[in-house]
Amino acid sequence: MDKRFVKGEGCFLHDAEDRRYLDFVAAYGALPFGFNPPELWQVLHEVEQRLEPSFVQPSALDAAGALAEKLIEKGPPGLRYVTFANSGAEAVEAAIKLCRASTGRLGILTTHNSFHGKTLGALSATGNDHYQQGFGAPVAGFERIPHGDLDALRQVLEERAGQFAAFLLEPIQGEGGIVVPPAGYLAAAKELCHAHGVLFVLDEIQTGLGRTGHLFACEAEGVTPDVMTVAKALGGGLLPIGAMLYTEAAYTEKFVLKHSSTFAGNTLACRVGLRVLEMLTRDDRALVRQVAENGAFLKAGLEELRLRYPHVLRAVRGQGYLLGLEFQVDLDSYGHASLLAVLAEQKNLIPLLSSYLLEVEGLRVAPTLNGSQVMRIEPPLIATREMCAQALGALDRMLSALAAGDTAELVHHLLGMESRPRLPALSPGQRRPARTGTPQEGRFAFLVHPVTLSNYTEFDRSLGELQSDELRRLSHHFNDLITPFVAGTTRIVADDGRTAYGEFIVVPRTAEEFLRMPSTQAQAEVRAAVDLARKRGAHVVGLGAYTSVVTRGGLSLRKSPVALTTGNSYTVVSAVDAVSQVMRGLELQLSESTVAVVGATGAIGRATTLLLAKEVGRLILLGNPARPERSRLRLLQVALELCQFLVSQLQEGQAFPAGSLGEAVRSLGPLPMNDLTPEHLVHLVACLEQQGQLVLSTELGDMLSQADVVVTATSSVEKLVTPELLKVGAVVCDLSRPPNVSRAVKQARPDVLVIDGGVVAVPGRPELGWSFGFEKGLAYACMAETMILGLDHHYEDTSLGADLNLPTILRLRQRGEALGFKTSWFRSFDRPLSVTEWDHHVKLRQGA
Repeated sequence: MDKRFVKGEGCFLHDAEDRRYLDFVAAYGALPFGFNPPELWQVLHEVEQRLEPSFVQPSALDAAGALAEKLIEKGPPGLRYVTFANSGAEAVEAAIKLCRASTGRLGILTTHNSFHGKTLGALSATGNDHYQQGFGAPVAGFERIPHGDLDALRQVLEERAGQFAAFLLEPIQGEGGIVVPPAGYLAAAKELCHAHGVLFVLDEIQTGLGRTGHLFACEAEGVTPDVMTVAKALGGGLLPIGAMLYTEAAYTEKFVLKHSSTFAGNTLACRVGLRVLEMLTRDDRALVRQVAENGAFLKAGLEELRLRYPHVLRAVRGQGYLLGLEFQVDLDSYGHASLLAVLAEQKNLIPLLSSYLLEVEGLRVAPTLNGSQVMRIEPPLIATREMCAQALGALDRMLSALAAGDTAELVHHLLGMESRPRLPALSPGQRRPARTGTPQEGRFAFLVHPVTLSNYTEFDRSLGELQSDELRRLSHHFNDLITPFVAGTTRIVADDGRTAYGEFIVVPRTAEEFLRMPSTQAQAEVRAAVDLARKRGAHVVGLGAYTSVVTRGGLSLRKSPVALTTGNSYTVVSAVDAVSQVMRGLELQLSESTVAVVGATGAIGRATTLLLAKEVGRLILLGNPARPERSRLRLLQVALELCQFLVSQLQEGQAFPAGSLGEAVRSLGPLPMNDLTPEHLVHLVACLEQQGQLVLSTELGDMLSQADVVVTATSSVEKLVTPELLKVGAVVCDLSRPPNVSRAVKQARPDVLVIDGGVVAVPGRPELGWSFGFEKGLAYACMAETMILGLDHHYEDTSLGADLNLPTILRLRQRGEALGFKTSWFRSFDRPLSVTEWDHHVKLRQGA
């Protein structure tokens, strides 16, 4: 929207490349005759030639007197006095002062979503908290009621009799979303005000001077207010000027002898204002009548568009050349996740659509300030019917893309892309599951974020044709703009009939962004998402992907008033189960295999190591090569825990497969049954290392070539596992997100089987609201853990930090089985492993 224009002429603007744009904003109504009207420039030259003085206060202001006289002549009958100002906001300030001085009361009644200006008094009258915050507004004495609601007006005037000096009202709310009150409202409101001694003030700053097809909007009901403010169009688009007109009843010397302004009523502005009135009223108000006719044509065309695109365009409002389009875009209307729905929810869709119309269609429109879902259509009064038809064509093409949920089309101009064939229109989608509010139903939420750029296309299918660099630019455009949002909802029904309602909340950051930003910022953004989940009723919140990493496994959020989980415990369960299933399917024995765990010192890697240790024949623990000395110490700690775990299993009478690491510990001789000292554990680790059954290393290149099975469980965004590193016929289970296994392995090493670990089939296979690249009813194991906790109403912190609790892991395995969660059929590189691919690997192993 921040385009630079170098020339304006009539209804058109030109940029530096001399591209022409049809302007249907008209400076929010301040350009009645478009840009640089020659007739008004002539007026300025005439003043220049006469050497007419501009500022001669306190002497007589000839031009101001003439303009005041003309305003009274052309305005609603009964207005008698004029006080000039330099802007609309100043005119409103003057009106507030006049009404307080005239009535002796301080109260000013206004309406919700109104807009009266941004000086302190006008801002206090403006019905939007957002614009008031930080400025000490509203000051005392200002109150609001709903716009167009006579009962609300009657009630407040009766209950607060003698308090209000004025009721300040826009005949049609402009910034509030082009809101037209019910027929007869102005006349009835004036009558109510007079019955209670309250002055009736109309703000015609935007609606006045021909904008609605009447010279003043109140003329449509034959209403003369006690006070009326005008501005914008009065300056003809060349000079700022405002005015307040008022009746004998509102007049008081307390105001007129004290209120003044150095620049108000200056000659240049008033001479222009005189010609503006003359141009609007010449030939029996021909231009104003043309606005009424063309405005009706334009509105009828917009209504036709509404009928053609009812799923995205809710209403057309306004009169004359003050029109508004109210949009309705949400996840329900599309039936699938969409960036457009998110932008609409967060009040950013209309700016995007306005940007698209400007850059792609050459049509300049704008959002309304208070009505976040409304696009203003406000052309100069001189706009022709042909120009209206041109605008309708541009809007039609934009709405076609919006109705199709074609995000790529609507953002391509921001990404430097060429336009492409548009998607067909969508019918309304199925509504998402809703909250029941019953205490028997569990409540959970899960935080997700775009781990890789491909996640954007999984969330919004229309982005599927974008290249990686285009998706990256898209994320840079929008990630700083968007706050956490609900991307989908689901209801889980367990095998035993228990239910849990859940919401998936997106933190709009990629993994790379999380890693680059300061930890305090990353944690604050995750905390905001947790707060959103809590406010929406979740009792346990799962931290997905890097929302767990940047919060130290959730430890930095432990003071949160809602239970948290990283989901890492059930991720370990699913990983171990998946590896076991693959090995059984390939008729391979873990006890005869070497297993390498990449990222063994992390929470998931460590726990996976412990569970696998009972069965594997040889175990290679791999740490971070960037910090070899520190990694060696951490790997040693994992090895000591591993030995302690195996000893405890032996003490409980656990039997281990022949050739396994557990059996190797048994064979090392009798161990103390109760008091196992650190020295004993160090001795066990040393013996296992000496036998070659346990290896601690940071050298991936040397170690992975020895592994029959590789498990990756790191927080790195790098492709650590590449084709040349792997042993012939290796099985790789990639738990990391982003994946640690390069896609090159699929092409270069057909002998290697890569499976995506941590994918679970949810009981009943429900819709999860966002596919996450999965088929219906599949979820990451960390999500499944959150669901299990919700179904069980287990609202306590779980799986936080680096030290996962083995009893918790085993309990979640048991509860998952009981509730109906199962390890899914194998997936490879984010796609289901086909039967052909599986058979290929089975035959390779049989041949071996």
